Amino acid sequence: MDIQMWSITLGGSNNSKRVAVGAIKSLFSFAKQLGVISSNLGILVKSPTAKNRLAERILTEDEVQLVINNTTNGRDRAIIRLLYFAGLRVSELCALKWRDLKARGDGGQITVFGKGEKTRTVLVGAGIWREIQELKGYASKDDPVFVSAKGGHLCRSMVFHIVKNAAKRAGLEGNVSPHWLRHSHASHSLDRGAPIHLLQKTLGHSSVAITEMYLHARPTDSSGLYLPDEDE
Repeated sequence: MDIQMWSITLGGSNNSKRVAVGAIKSLFSFAKQLGVISSNLGILVKSPTAKNRLAERILTEDEVQLVINNTTNGRDRAIIRLLYFAGLRVSELCALKWRDLKARGDGGQITVFGKGEKTRTVLVGAGIWREIQELKGYASKDDPVFVSAKGGHLCRSMVFHIVKNAAKRAGLEGNVSPHWLRHSHASHSLDRGAPIHLLQKTLGHSSVAITEMYLHARPTDSSGLYLPDEDE
């Protein structure tokens, strides 16, 4: 009852409420796993529903190209192209070392250590592969692919800054982030005929049901299109 009353008093949008309630539910679940509490009462609390805004975070192919064209140097261009063409999470991109990259024909393969401590391999084409290799110089296999000013791995906040600034220069509205490029990768791949199970493996989703959200966000057909239009 205390949790339910607390959730009722929460202010802000439904999205922010859902995050807050989710945090408490996760805390109770963790406490139950540790044996601190005998039962998880958090499962009785319903998270507030919120509008699915995924479709708003999917750029068109032309918009992605505008973001790429509005980078200021080769490293930033390679970062944005890799986020899009490989569908990487920003944390996965930042953690890459040269040992994770191997040539495959004209292109290459990238070994990614992703969410849930799972390893997957992503293939990239010749163009982005060449751009990445141009950044290597005399780096060793244990050096980061994308280097910070201090010589270590580039941090997440810097990648967010790179993407946001390129999108702003491109004249795009909204708080464009690296994850928008991952969303765009998924949607555009499905539009061009990529099998959904292949997309699931590329993105590192734990279930194809998660990947299917892109089919709902950008459907290719709708019953309304079968109805007569007076303007036709």
